[in-house]
Amino acid sequence: MNTQQKVPVTILTGFLGSGKTTLLNRILSEEHGKRIAVIENEYGEVGIDQALVINADEEIFEMSNGCICCTVRGDLIRVLGNLMKRRDKFDYVLVETTGLADPGPVAQTFFMDDEIREEFTLDGIVTLVDAAHIEQQLGRSDESTEQIAFADVLVLNKTDLVGTDGLDNLEARLRDMNRMARVVRSEKADIPVDTVLNLSAFDLDQVLERRPTFLEPEYPFEWTGVYSLQPGRYELSLAEGPDPEMSLVIIADQGVDDAALREGAELCVRRYAEPAKSVVPGAEVSLGEHVSLQLQEAGRKSFFLNVDAPVRVGLYAQHTAEEFDMQLLDADKGTIPVEVERIWVAQHEHDDEVGSFAIERTGNVHPDRLNAWLGELLRERGVDIFRMKGFLSIAGEPDRFVFQGVHMLFDGQPEKPWGDAPRLNQLVFIGRNLDEEAITQGFDACLV
Repeated sequence: MNTQQKVPVTILTGFLGSGKTTLLNRILSEEHGKRIAVIENEYGEVGIDQALVINADEEIFEMSNGCICCTVRGDLIRVLGNLMKRRDKFDYVLVETTGLADPGPVAQTFFMDDEIREEFTLDGIVTLVDAAHIEQQLGRSDESTEQIAFADVLVLNKTDLVGTDGLDNLEARLRDMNRMARVVRSEKADIPVDTVLNLSAFDLDQVLERRPTFLEPEYPFEWTGVYSLQPGRYELSLAEGPDPEMSLVIIADQGVDDAALREGAELCVRRYAEPAKSVVPGAEVSLGEHVSLQLQEAGRKSFFLNVDAPVRVGLYAQHTAEEFDMQLLDADKGTIPVEVERIWVAQHEHDDEVGSFAIERTGNVHPDRLNAWLGELLRERGVDIFRMKGFLSIAGEPDRFVFQGVHMLFDGQPEKPWGDAPRLNQLVFIGRNLDEEAITQGFDACLV
């Protein structure tokens, strides 16, 4: 397949509240002759971005799977694979990442996976920058820096909130961080579509020159152990560790050299993108399955593996064997030695203070109570609230009310009539050290 036949892909990134969904809606509403498939990458258990995207003929898919930086490649491979079954319905793909994502692993997907590389080509990375908040975000988030560094186009958005001198200084700082990117200023993400599509801008050689480790992948597992097994029944024994559960994939015919370990790792990227099967102590585990070993019980826990023929297996575990004193046992021979083991070192640290939660309630909210509660919440906790978004059912109003918030800024407007649909409130909060219980109680007090 030649390059012209491949489907171009634009990655749309930017920190929380920078205007990605606004730009996406603008692209989908313009007459550009393209049939666009949209892939949205949500953060947290509840995703509502699809509900905030305008009704359009485009295909919209949603990914939501744990730590975005680690698991996104497998999830994205799965969605892109499903997309190719509907190849006649689209000719362009837009991937909107979560605001907390480093775009690097997303971009890696189009070079690391053979099947994806054959069908798709990465056209460019577009990063939206919130002119009003980027200075404080750069001081508190490595992701903001990564998003700027990877960009082919930097959209300096919300310019109406910053003075001319401030914008000039900010643009100069952005150019210092990424001299290769084109900088475009905008209000409410109002820019021509050809500014962000059909760029042919992503140059792998340039990226590797700036970051030689770009194609060094991160994995959603930390440890691999390879064992040579004869037919029989084996016990996988684990002691108490730092987690009440551990995700694990066991694959057959595992080689021991570096190339074979990486091949197995790439296979497990896809497995980890699939929901894990919950397995309690005493249960059987099977080759090829992605399982979640439930370790809540005190003391050592045992799981069992049946082997029908001589085989070399690879255990790809979310944590290292040492953390759980993990052992593979044979009833006759005792502990089976590890033939080869490999620790996969992540290149990033998770910010355990950053989290998300959602509030879902039926019924209506009282407008005065809501305004008072929101005002107090944003005054007291606005710095820690990176992002809030959702929709509300306001008592006495026929239309659904859609809102977006970034730190202390809040914006909303009536959208479409509720009609016969059940009136529902859904809010998502993303931030640092948020008190979910207190915020939920505050919102509940606003209900009629």
